[in-house]
Amino acid sequence: MNRYWTLSGKPIGAWPEADTFELREGPIPSPGPGQALTRTIYISLDPYQWAYKRRGIDTPSAPCHARTIAQVIESRMEGFAPGDLVFNTNGWAEYGLMGEGVARPSYMIPRKLDPAQGRISQAVGVLGMLGLTAYAGMILMARPKAGETVVVSAASGGVGQIAGQLARLRGARVVGIAGREAKCRFVTEELGFDACVSHLSPTFAEDLRAACPTGIDVYFENVGGAVFEAVLPLFNPGARMTICGLIAHYGDEGGADARAALMAKGQAVFAARGVSVKDLFVGDFVEGHHDTFLRDVAPLVASGQVKYREDIRQGVETVPACFAEMLRGDNFGKMLVQVGPDPTL
Repeated sequence: MNRYWTLSGKPIGAWPEADTFELREGPIPSPGPGQALTRTIYISLDPYQWAYKRRGIDTPSAPCHARTIAQVIESRMEGFAPGDLVFNTNGWAEYGLMGEGVARPSYMIPRKLDPAQGRISQAVGVLGMLGLTAYAGMILMARPKAGETVVVSAASGGVGQIAGQLARLRGARVVGIAGREAKCRFVTEELGFDACVSHLSPTFAEDLRAACPTGIDVYFENVGGAVFEAVLPLFNPGARMTICGLIAHYGDEGGADARAALMAKGQAVFAARGVSVKDLFVGDFVEGHHDTFLRDVAPLVASGQVKYREDIRQGVETVPACFAEMLRGDNFGKMLVQVGPDPTL
């Protein structure tokens, strides 16, 4: 049988609750022409998935969407054979189909993985779209220069830890924003950021100002809310801001436009100081930049110049609880749930 999590059909609130999801069982699907059956190994849990559920992109009865690492069990799909390890979108399920007629975002194309390039779990992390997100938002959009001050919110999270290290390798002075003290220590001691301040501190705004005595030239935004409000007065003339996510607002009332509210709050500062603000959608960079990203970043990961922390939990039963924990920021590193054996370990 195939176990999978789906929306329960009950009203969706601001944040996940115990009855938001339902664990179901069904027959393992059989692949049709042009399809392959895959067994899920790792499920990637990411903040954007909550938007899928609140906007109705995920629907009751179907497995909740997620990027996954899987192994091919049976194939009628050209180019894929039993035993192949793949990136695909099985979602919150132990088994899934890929190929013709299987719904997926257009830019999440199934592909075979080479374990020689790194741990296969990294294909939904530092060597996958998560890493491409950091690379696109920091290197291609913000373009940090040596000597500039770069600030990264959610700095110990999956995207933030990569974005900050890439800026540091370009010679920038990098300041992270994280939560509890253990995360801040990890950001400075393990990732090599020049400083890290806690948004949980009662003096957070003052701490950030002290950590950025010459102002902020680049801001990689993952959070919004009070974190953005502390950053706003510190922008230097000509600063660049990349909006990757606004996780503090993912539970806002339906119909609320968090980006519009952020832009309205920052409008006067942006105009007076010539701050450029760009929205990051990783799908815009998959076709033209994915190979370049892997060529540039994979050697940095292999050599240890870019470090990367994963938070891997076990068992399909734990997925909703891990998802809620990730949205609260209680995880430590890129959140994954392992639901099948990893043959490379």
